[in-house]
Amino acid sequence: MALSETAAPGATEPNPGDEIVVIESNHGRIVVKFFPEAAPKHVEAFKKLSREGFYDGVRFHRVIPGFMIQGGDPNSKSSDRSMHGTGGPGYKLPAEFNDIPHTPGILSAARTSDPNSAGSQFFLMHGRAPHLDQQYSVFGQVIEGMDVVNKIANLPKDSRDNPLEANPAIMQKVTVETWPLA
Repeated sequence: MALSETAAPGATEPNPGDEIVVIESNHGRIVVKFFPEAAPKHVEAFKKLSREGFYDGVRFHRVIPGFMIQGGDPNSKSSDRSMHGTGGPGYKLPAEFNDIPHTPGILSAARTSDPNSAGSQFFLMHGRAPHLDQQYSVFGQVIEGMDVVNKIANLPKDSRDNPLEANPAIMQKVTVETWPLA
């Protein structure tokens, strides 16, 4: 099965039987393959949270065109937008920095200034960001849905880069599937 024309530039097809993640959003579907050899703890944590339904109903709470879209904060389910971007799963993952560059379509772990503070929040690259290379844990890549990433990145937003309430970006369902998709 060939990759969709909406795959990230340079993306390669997963091997048959590989686990991938499908993010069904109110703006369309994003399919991501994992890099378990580069960041095994981040991949396993993301799959576990996805299987538990942790991401279902969570928003992409920060969008910056030409840079990235960020989601994964359970606080983004709340109407208190001042708390969006501050939540997590209740634990922190150790950094798994690697040599994979932050190019469009890359899935990487969000964190605070503490390199070992990643939890459930993540971002999908919309542009190239070399200043993030080897500073954040890259653990996957978009293999379908860069058009959706582009749409979300360009949503109208407020001064905190949150999509406006009138047009939010919500992960309706996030599931772990097996490649190739049926």
